[in-house]
Amino acid sequence: MVSMSVFRDEVRSWAEGGSGEPARELAVGLGVRTAVLLEGLSDAAAVETLTARQGRDLAAEGVCVLPMGGAMNVGRYAGLLGPTGLGLRLAGLCDERERPYFDRGLDRAGAPGGDVFICVSDLEDELIRALGETKVEQIIQTEHEARAWHTFTRQPAQHGRPRQQQLRRFIGTKKGRKIRYGRLLVEALDLDVDQVPAPLNALLRSL
Repeated sequence: MVSMSVFRDEVRSWAEGGSGEPARELAVGLGVRTAVLLEGLSDAAAVETLTARQGRDLAAEGVCVLPMGGAMNVGRYAGLLGPTGLGLRLAGLCDERERPYFDRGLDRAGAPGGDVFICVSDLEDELIRALGETKVEQIIQTEHEARAWHTFTRQPAQHGRPRQQQLRRFIGTKKGRKIRYGRLLVEALDLDVDQVPAPLNALLRSL
């Protein structure tokens, strides 16, 4: 059976200049109704991990989670997938500083506003604040990165920076780490006490 990941790959190919016909056919065959536009792979890892923990199957619900490789690509993807393209409903999650890209891109695609939810700094920052610094440091230790973390905090550039900012920066310093911690931080959330960050929670409730 063709999976949603195949549709996602065809959309990326289309965005890079390929034919849109395979994506059109797959959208119909898979019953795709909503595209969730995300800046990167770490955001997608967090969204997919949380929905799995909640017992949801977004693909079965006709929802495609689509990391775009940066907020500057939102206009292209919104144009292909929104009212002027495949006619899908558009939703998204972005950082406050990237909001203008989303606003302009969705407006040009005929979907002004959309269902876009805003993180103050980024999703990792939201998750760190939700979990608390102590819990995040425990996760780092569990991942056998305590030595790397302590070395990082002793760097001159980190002196005087709040712990939360240090943690956020550490997560983004090594290739692949941001994606891995996107999943790990969501796995650590206590769903019984409504610990999910507000923007992420609002996004999933909208789908």
